[in-house]
Amino acid sequence: MNLDLPLQENIFSDVAENAAKKIAGEATSTKNKSTQLRKFYDELVMWHDKLFDHNVKDKEATYKELAPFIKMMCAKIAYAKGRGHVSDGFEKLFSDVIKAIKNPTTLKHAKLFVEAFMGFYKAEGK
Repeated sequence: MNLDLPLQENIFSDVAENAAKKIAGEATSTKNKSTQLRKFYDELVMWHDKLFDHNVKDKEATYKELAPFIKMMCAKIAYAKGRGHVSDGFEKLFSDVIKAIKNPTTLKHAKLFVEAFMGFYKAEGK
């Protein structure tokens, strides 16, 4: 996934919608519950908000401090997959999003992509 500028024109629309449909198709009674997926989105929002807090003057330096914790979400999603809480598809999608984060701008784009994904996922009735 590429979250650098220039962004793919349809990343927050068609790309997010197609991903949501695919992940919704993998949902079972124990995998990909919206509350479980929302937990990962909420953590991503938390890191975004820490970086984009109006008191943060040097976003690049702050990003470098936060980056290891942001990247740790890959381990958390792998753990959730191992426990049977998320599907292979969601683990891959979310890990790809996290791995694409390289700076404050790509963190913002990651948050927006997962936000769009979650909206489309909910529209799928999940």
